[in-house]
Amino acid sequence: METTTFENIDTTWIENIALEEINMDESGVINMDSHLDTYQLLEEASIEFLDQIRDRVELFVCKFNQYRSSMNSGHQVKIFKISNTVNDFMLFRNSLRIIFSRKANDLITIGFLSNGNDLLSPRLNSQQNPGAETAHEVRAHVGAFNKITWNFQGEAVDVDAMVKHYIAEFLKQSAR
Repeated sequence: METTTFENIDTTWIENIALEEINMDESGVINMDSHLDTYQLLEEASIEFLDQIRDRVELFVCKFNQYRSSMNSGHQVKIFKISNTVNDFMLFRNSLRIIFSRKANDLITIGFLSNGNDLLSPRLNSQQNPGAETAHEVRAHVGAFNKITWNFQGEAVDVDAMVKHYIAEFLKQSAR
């Protein structure tokens, strides 16, 4: 007989419904349609998605810096939170920055800044020349039953593969 475990199931949504009911009991204000508000759902999903990206980036940068710790400290990667934003952040090394930014509740952009103000597009393959002046856009798609998926150039995004790609590209480009 196979047993089912529920350890990895996200229960945040049910906790939020319970808290809304408690608030409803205390305030007398009823919000019956909050689970159908795509704007609010996208707002929460984009913050959560960028947090997932940042968590992975921090893990990989920490590991990279550990390996580089015995070497020149100028090769360390630094992570900075961007002020006046919910959770935008950037990495910095050798005058190159990669910026992860939530431009709208359904749009995350990722781009390089070189020498303070030159916007560069990260490469997607070995034939592409770096330097296109556009950031990559990862867009949310609201599907059936308000399921939100993140897409890049029309394809669903695997957050682990995406982070690995951008971190590798940043480290290779900033090593110069």
